[in-house]
Amino acid sequence: MQRLFSTFADGLPGIGLLLLRLLTAIALIHFAIASMLETPPLTIVVLQFIAACAGILLLVGLWTPVAGALAAIVEVWIAFSRLFSHPGDPWIAITQAVLGVILAMVGPGAWSVDARLFGRKRIDIPDL
Repeated sequence: MQRLFSTFADGLPGIGLLLLRLLTAIALIHFAIASMLETPPLTIVVLQFIAACAGILLLVGLWTPVAGALAAIVEVWIAFSRLFSHPGDPWIAITQAVLGVILAMVGPGAWSVDARLFGRKRIDIPDL
């Protein structure tokens, strides 16, 4: 993970990434639950379940590049299915796909599980 990002942004950029992660995750989870309650076809249910799982990973900031890319792929698939075979607004899915791509490219920020697991570590060696 450290090879993907030179640093995990903290300060105001880190807060911005945290807010972006929270917004994207909540939107993915909300629209997945709302879509599953409408009794859509099985394909859409499975895709929305995968999107909700990616949203949970984004919520805590775990495997953010993978979760963001997965959310983007699933949401593009949902958008295309809404354009051609199933009724619904594709723009929500397109917006969520763009947010997923942004998070996959920019990274999770300092306030994430990824930063704790894969961020730079400081080792203090006591004087003897």
